Amino acid sequence: MGHDHDHGHDHGDSHDHDHDHGHTLPKDHGRAFLIGIALNLIIVVLEVGYGLVSHSMALVADAGHNLSDVLGLVLALGATVLAKRKPTARRTYGFRKSSILAALANATLLLLVTGGVVWESILRLRDPGIVHEKTVMVVAAIAVVINGASALLFLGGSKGDLNVRSAFLHLAGDAAIALGVVASGAIILFTGYYRLDPIVSIGVSVLILVSTWSLLRQSLNLVLDAVPEGVDPDKVRAYLCGLPSVIEIHDLHIWAMSTTETALTAHLVLSADSPQPSFVGEVCRGLNERFHIAHATVQVETTDAPRDCGLAADITTCQLEESAAS
Repeated sequence: MGHDHDHGHDHGDSHDHDHDHGHTLPKDHGRAFLIGIALNLIIVVLEVGYGLVSHSMALVADAGHNLSDVLGLVLALGATVLAKRKPTARRTYGFRKSSILAALANATLLLLVTGGVVWESILRLRDPGIVHEKTVMVVAAIAVVINGASALLFLGGSKGDLNVRSAFLHLAGDAAIALGVVASGAIILFTGYYRLDPIVSIGVSVLILVSTWSLLRQSLNLVLDAVPEGVDPDKVRAYLCGLPSVIEIHDLHIWAMSTTETALTAHLVLSADSPQPSFVGEVCRGLNERFHIAHATVQVETTDAPRDCGLAADITTCQLEESAAS
């Protein structure tokens, strides 16, 4: 097990570590994306048409927000399809990372459109105009129902997939905006205070911007190959150090292959009494079971082999234990 790049991909002992490349592919949300796209197109047509008829810039602005949802869902759907494409000689990881790029694009698009809504609302504070409140309330209520139903399609996968979460935030955010339009329309109907409409729109937009900033930060981190949230690199390092015969770790990297898959590479230096041939496979299985790292690449080195690894910049010296860490 010397320096021959066992690498976790020796396929003799390391690929019995449940690394079947299939069980971690993103769940198929294609139908949910298509339904969400269709429903949001209906909202766009309704809000633009009735917004112009009722002289409501709030409905027109919300229609623009929903149009951004359509574009975002199209991006997310495309990324889901690309993520399933098989690897090629050039793209050895396939197109898995397209789901991360889609999440980043969705977050950026949502920030831009929401910023546009805030700007339009600020302008309307000066000259709110007169709108047909009842029409605005009815159309906005329909938008609440449709957006809420669309968001529920993605609720189940919003925690485990950043791409699906971005779609969920898009739709839930639009439902919140539409609900704010309904509430402001009702108050305006009874008070005649038309400036309330842009005020409510600004308030809801700020809430959306806060949640979108978190999505943008996470997607940027994944694009830059940061350790995914939910994986503690210190615990991973401690687990590897606690393995029998491991005396040193270097070149440890943990990154996201997609919004649902995590990969790892590491060089493990072992004592002269090399472990059993099944060592690499057991390490990879442990990483999968403990940290949901399904794509682990482990290179094994021994103290009696030439120590000329040029990647040993970040070295962790381990205290040998009689048994593996529990």
